[in-house]
Amino acid sequence: MTSHSLFTTRKAVLLLNATRTQRRMKHSTAFITTPIYYVNAVPHIGHLYSSVIADTLKRYYALKGFDAYLCTGTDEHGLKIQQAAAKNNSSPLEFCDRVSKSFRELSDAANISYTSFIRTTEPKHAKAVAALWTELEKKEYIYKGKHEGWYAVSDEAFYASNQVQETIDEKTGEKIMVAIESGQRVEWTEEENYKFKLSAFEEPLLKWINDNPTAIVPSNRKNEVTQWIKAGLADLSISRLRSRLDWGIPVPNDPSHTIYVWLDALTNYITVNGYPWITNGTQNNKIINAWPADVHVVGKDIVRFHAIYWPAFLMAAQLPLPKQILAHAHWTMGKQKMSKSRGNVADPFEVMDTYGVDPVRYYLVRDGGFADDGDYTEDNIIKRYKDLAGQLGNLLNRSTAPALNPEGTIPVTPKKLDARDETLHTKLTSLPDIYEQSFEAREFGKGLSAVFDMLAEANKHFQDNKPWDLVKDPSQKERLDQVLYYAIESCRVAGILLQPVLPSKMDTLLTRLGVPIDKRLLTNAYPQQQEIEIPLGENKEPVLFPRLKK
Repeated sequence: MTSHSLFTTRKAVLLLNATRTQRRMKHSTAFITTPIYYVNAVPHIGHLYSSVIADTLKRYYALKGFDAYLCTGTDEHGLKIQQAAAKNNSSPLEFCDRVSKSFRELSDAANISYTSFIRTTEPKHAKAVAALWTELEKKEYIYKGKHEGWYAVSDEAFYASNQVQETIDEKTGEKIMVAIESGQRVEWTEEENYKFKLSAFEEPLLKWINDNPTAIVPSNRKNEVTQWIKAGLADLSISRLRSRLDWGIPVPNDPSHTIYVWLDALTNYITVNGYPWITNGTQNNKIINAWPADVHVVGKDIVRFHAIYWPAFLMAAQLPLPKQILAHAHWTMGKQKMSKSRGNVADPFEVMDTYGVDPVRYYLVRDGGFADDGDYTEDNIIKRYKDLAGQLGNLLNRSTAPALNPEGTIPVTPKKLDARDETLHTKLTSLPDIYEQSFEAREFGKGLSAVFDMLAEANKHFQDNKPWDLVKDPSQKERLDQVLYYAIESCRVAGILLQPVLPSKMDTLLTRLGVPIDKRLLTNAYPQQQEIEIPLGENKEPVLFPRLKK
């Protein structure tokens, strides 16, 4: 490739990047949510996984130049909370205060960049729930009826007869009924309650799913939801008698009933956006702030609530629907579901303390399951840590070390493409698009794998060209600069693309390379035209990924 053609290619890339930027700015807001976590028990690795996925998405949209928002928080009403508080000789609110604090601490420890932390015990949330209930009632989608059927306290959910099955309790040997979907015990209940006309939304829900192929991801979850709807939707109980459940938000104008926990909990996503949207006493058609959500990140066990109940509530209230529900699978250990009784649980605080926050985040995003469960092992965390240290940390140290880079600079862009650099140059040029396509498809592991494929080539390129020999020969200065340029450029590109997953470590790396804060966007991840040598930045940490103690 001639110098002129290489320059022309660079010019084309810059123009393409400008076009990408203009296109993205038309959709300048992104709103991502985690599920709000139920406070009947302390956080586990599954909670951390949901939060890290959501935070990765929020940071990814910020990387693209969006104003990105992330909502997380805690779900604090319901019978399980009422029972757990009594068991701990505590009032429900005192119990919620304590456990909710542990979830906020987990978010802070994991560097989750939330913009809202909602608690369903907040007055503004009670106001939003009451407003949504009133709107559904006004539109005649709520009626008072009698419920006879199966109820799972653990799931806070009612189930139809075709959603339960008989099984044997492993501990007692007695025959019990359980929910097929969750495996949780159900009891037959009969009580008066309010119902939502969910049956009216079978066709609208199917049309929404068919018209929006990525509304529910991955495809196996979408197929599950479609099958559930086609099997028929019964009207949904949305209240409990207050004599049975008093820890919750009262039904407007009927204090003898408590609003069912899922209508309560799901409303949090619009509470944080300022619902009810009222201006001068009238409904404001302009949806303020960031609603609708771009992505609801949820676990596969709560897909039904988010992909059927929640869209139906929103349709009934004539509110915009979320753009995507991203349902991840679970983490197992030894191919078995994590359980305290089995002793196969991982404390997220301990794991991050042992291996570092960013490496654990990277492991979860790289190896976590969406269509299928991921199997958690600390051996695999160590393997991923070594990838980070060996592929990225080592290349950064070698290419910026005074022994090979005595001037402490990033060399100028080569004037022409040397045949010895062509393979790496091609990988660097194509990587940002591969990465973006993978993240848009929610194939995070694929996108991260592409980054490390490039780094593997960069390390091979560095090794093959032997800069430690080039530095000894003054006549090889130009070639040494070319080799260092490609090594440092590989670190810079990787550093930009890995920010959503490893935000702290990549800030250190990019600072080490002297990359300004405003030059760390996705559009900056393409090979850059650099006419003069640029000094390296501050070396905050001599070793990016220190040797593990264990």
